[in-house]
Amino acid sequence: MGSVRSLCLFITFLSCLISSVHGQAAIRPGPVTGTRIGFYATTCPTAETIVRNAVNAGFSTDPRIAPGILRMHFHDCFVQGCDGSILISGANTEKTAGPNVNLRGFEVIDNAKTQLEAACPGVVSCADILALAARDTVVLTGGTSWQVPTGRRDGRVSLASNVNNLPGPRDSVAVQQQKFSALGLNTRDLVVLVGGHTIGTAGCGTFRNRLFNSTGQPADPTIDPTFLAQLQTQCPQNGDASVRVDLDTGSGTTWDTSYYNNLSRGRGVLQSDQVLWTDPATRPIVQQLMAPRSTFNFDFARSMVRMSIIGVATGANGEIRRVCSAVN
Repeated sequence: MGSVRSLCLFITFLSCLISSVHGQAAIRPGPVTGTRIGFYATTCPTAETIVRNAVNAGFSTDPRIAPGILRMHFHDCFVQGCDGSILISGANTEKTAGPNVNLRGFEVIDNAKTQLEAACPGVVSCADILALAARDTVVLTGGTSWQVPTGRRDGRVSLASNVNNLPGPRDSVAVQQQKFSALGLNTRDLVVLVGGHTIGTAGCGTFRNRLFNSTGQPADPTIDPTFLAQLQTQCPQNGDASVRVDLDTGSGTTWDTSYYNNLSRGRGVLQSDQVLWTDPATRPIVQQLMAPRSTFNFDFARSMVRMSIIGVATGANGEIRRVCSAVN
């Protein structure tokens, strides 16, 4: 996870209220120390509109940017806090680390930053652009909007070596709990945030160990047999490890709760996903989130806000980058 620069992650949220934003039901979080709703209301009142339009334009060209940007925000926050360090280019930066090499959507963030620098020079941070864009991609795929606290400043350090402790595709529930807890996130946050896998894909190389053992036989008995055959066809034992498979089979581009239903049927693609159903610590939460009156959208918005203020730099800390790919 990397070190966290402040105690913001331990902030207790006030109760959440439902409000209407852009014609949709939206989650409104309580106050967050160092960040707030509408931070740019006077200094750059069009900031959120500019980011939203850039995301819309990018999505219309390539819908794959939606899970890419959402994952990018997650990976940014879990390494040194939500400081936009994942956006920095160069040798041995976070962007070059294994878990980040397939991320998409950097050009969308850059496009938004270019427009914001023209409208409000030196005002809106790249870290805030990424947090806003992550919310906007969820909305574009069918999720509920929420109000994003802003006021983050950008970090100046980006090291591939700091990415080592990101949650991995083979992690047990206990390991995932440890990694989330280290950043002030609880088990419910874990199960809810991993629900972001309702959109996006994974390369065969990240889960093929579940499909075949050293003799070519099935290796993971928790996989539904019919689904196992499907995955073995898509990802043969000696096939291309980069071939992509939907994380939410049958609904990989739509924001819904079918991801959790798939876990209950033994159809989780990643080992770290399927164990959320087989482990007694997380199974009841999965059952709640897949229920007919699921609170998934509300819970996801709340957990995203909790995650988005991990280790934020505010005030005199950090900087406002002129371009997101390089420090000033």
